[in-house]
Amino acid sequence: MNVLFAASECAPFIKTGGLGDVIGALPQALHKKGANVSVVLPKYDDLPLHFKEQMQWIKSIEVPVGWRRQFCGIEKINYQGITVYFLDNEYYFKRHGSYGFGDDGERFAFFSRAVLEALPHLEERPDIIHCHDWQTGLIPVQLKANYENNPYYRGIKTVFTIHNLRYQGVYPKSVLSDLLDISELYFHMDALEFYGDVSYLKGGLAFADSVTTVSSTYAYEIQSPYYGERLDGFLRKRGADLQGIVNGIDNDSYDPKRDENLFIPYDDYKGKYVNKKHLQETLGLPINADIPIIAMVTRLVDQKGIDLILHVFHEIIGLNVQFVLLGTGDQQYEEAFRYFEKIFPQKVSANLYFDEALARRIYAGSDLFLMPSQFEPCGIGQLLALRYGTLPLVRETGGLKDTVIPYNELTEEGNGFSFANYNAHELLYTIERAVALFRLHPNKWRNLVEHAMGLDFSWSSSSQQYLKLYELLKSDK
Repeated sequence: MNVLFAASECAPFIKTGGLGDVIGALPQALHKKGANVSVVLPKYDDLPLHFKEQMQWIKSIEVPVGWRRQFCGIEKINYQGITVYFLDNEYYFKRHGSYGFGDDGERFAFFSRAVLEALPHLEERPDIIHCHDWQTGLIPVQLKANYENNPYYRGIKTVFTIHNLRYQGVYPKSVLSDLLDISELYFHMDALEFYGDVSYLKGGLAFADSVTTVSSTYAYEIQSPYYGERLDGFLRKRGADLQGIVNGIDNDSYDPKRDENLFIPYDDYKGKYVNKKHLQETLGLPINADIPIIAMVTRLVDQKGIDLILHVFHEIIGLNVQFVLLGTGDQQYEEAFRYFEKIFPQKVSANLYFDEALARRIYAGSDLFLMPSQFEPCGIGQLLALRYGTLPLVRETGGLKDTVIPYNELTEEGNGFSFANYNAHELLYTIERAVALFRLHPNKWRNLVEHAMGLDFSWSSSSQQYLKLYELLKSDK
């Protein structure tokens, strides 16, 4: 079974968010189960130099981009048993950053076509191409439109995974001829057409042999108008081919017993609270084990429920807690947290940047991890928090609902706290419940923490589900 992952990022080479973590970890899990997995990425200029120096040159090819033919260099690295290919074109990728450019439509049209053109020059012909998010949504389209009659490509199956439906890669109709070399026969409501434009993501949804997303609840939610980002009807049509497989985390990378980023590694409640003391000291907060630390490591965007928190922030601080934030995002949210840090310097630490080592120290040293998201396809923060013994407090949506089981006072079952409606006062009430448990029932809290640290959110189960899907597609000739 040869599987090629096509994606726009992959840890540790290039990572801007959760997608990078998935593409870094899932191929490793599949490899351990016997699949022959490789990964293909753009060769961004931001790749660390030591990786660039390890690359082996394979060859250069020309890639059609509309009426043009563009250079593409193919290079590779063998990394922890996985062959990682890099497709090089300095015009498209020799710049700072991965996304957010005015020509992203052209850049990822090139990348998708280059993946297909490069296939005959890779070590193994893939049985499955597993495409991720809108940046690779054109691969299933072009495989059918431009390669269907080529014997080499016959029988190659495609899987398309939605990591976040909100980001769709929508461009004017003119890209059909200017960039994609695709007939207007593909411009209709069951193909690429999206309210008069072309959606790269919809191309993946329409033409992949199977569609997945990153939790079973999110797979259900996106078939409704509220979560469906104007694609709910189309997703309902593909419902039989759509399934949710929850993301995992890399247990080796995120291991509190061995994590060198922590103040001290630990495997129990006592060690966790040494990290809490050091975190308070480092951030300039009063050192007090009896004050609960509520933490967020997040992008400051509306999806993450920031407006709910700000609406009841005075009430949250009034519970005599410490609030620790790490992340960047919308200016209005950054300014709000700067203001709260200024007026509550003994209770608020707003770190408006991103630092991986500090993120891990926050996971390790906090008591509650806040994720009151509007929507959350899967979420990784709650899984990392549980791994480090910090109890997640989440809204019941997407992967948060699938992975966080609300604490039940009667049975003492559960691994965190949750609320159902997108409502600031429901959030506040849930925080009040959690803080009361922390203060009034310390032994029950300790049991919850130690239970959380023993849970398994590795990729083992999810990778098995992907293998089953691949086998099913491969057998369906």
